[in-house]
Amino acid sequence: MKVRSSLKTLKNRGKNCQLVRRRGRLYVIDKTNPRNKARQG
Repeated sequence: MKVRSSLKTLKNRGKNCQLVRRRGRLYVIDKTNPRNKARQG
């Protein structure tokens, strides 16, 4: 999982990417391609 300051560009990498907020942190989740997982904050 990558930790980034901006997740907007990472969300556009795959068509199945979702932005999810959990415990005050932003996550990018991609079930089909787990390499796109990322976290902010």
